[in-house]
Amino acid sequence: MAELTAERLPALLENTEENTTVQLPEGIFRIKLKISTPGLTIRGAGMDKTVIIWDDYAEKTASDGKAFNTFRTWTAAVVSDHVTIEDLTIANDAGHPEIKGQEVALTVYGDDFHMNRCRLTSTQDTLFAGPLPDDLIERYDGFLTDDLRQTKYCRQYFRDCLIEGTVDFIFGCGEALFENCEIRSVYDERHTGYTAAPAHPLSQTEGFRFRSCTFTAEDTVDDNSIYLARPWRDYGLCVFEDCTYGPHICTEGFDKWNDTDRDRTARFYEYPLREGRVSWAKKLR
Repeated sequence: MAELTAERLPALLENTEENTTVQLPEGIFRIKLKISTPGLTIRGAGMDKTVIIWDDYAEKTASDGKAFNTFRTWTAAVVSDHVTIEDLTIANDAGHPEIKGQEVALTVYGDDFHMNRCRLTSTQDTLFAGPLPDDLIERYDGFLTDDLRQTKYCRQYFRDCLIEGTVDFIFGCGEALFENCEIRSVYDERHTGYTAAPAHPLSQTEGFRFRSCTFTAEDTVDDNSIYLARPWRDYGLCVFEDCTYGPHICTEGFDKWNDTDRDRTARFYEYPLREGRVSWAKKLR
């Protein structure tokens, strides 16, 4: 059988039948990859052995002459339901987000998505847990392809994963559970970072839930410089349950997002609720 190369990988996944497992070998696959087959399981040889990587960024000019914008910078995009990805890394290595803007590693628009024992690594906006907020679905009509503007409910599960970034590096409107994951802040020249940026509408009763996760940082990240979350839209919903935090996490825990009044509407919960948190953070139980 011919060696699986980056050039052959998109065709392999596109031509694979639904509800099939594809085993990827060790290696670095420098490719921009969209996954549209329902029920597909993609399994690598290990988090440090199989790497899918690309380097698009928001300020880069695309082939249509327009800037990529955050939502076209993904290295991998999942646009179908019931997809599972295991034992590999998805990375965006553009770097220097303070100049280049957002750099997404993984975008997920699928329902019942599972990711196990994987590493997601980039800088600003590493993981987009779709769908988009309603106003952006309307704004990007004709700019994003229809499969990147889906309005469906997206349940997503991340277990035993390492997710790395700088600013808002887990963001979106998906119902996403992060269980036993390491959430790692990496160095940014701006010196202040945010892990989650939820944008859930008020009608959504489940948002981002971090359960038994460990929040760590590179040695070069300053103590008390990273917020757990800030609301990307008014009613963003985040729950932090039985998590462990390094000294890089701000005592206040949460930020209201610049000059907004989202501290009045954001739904941020923590258990146990740490001393010194902002007054609008709520105790989970």
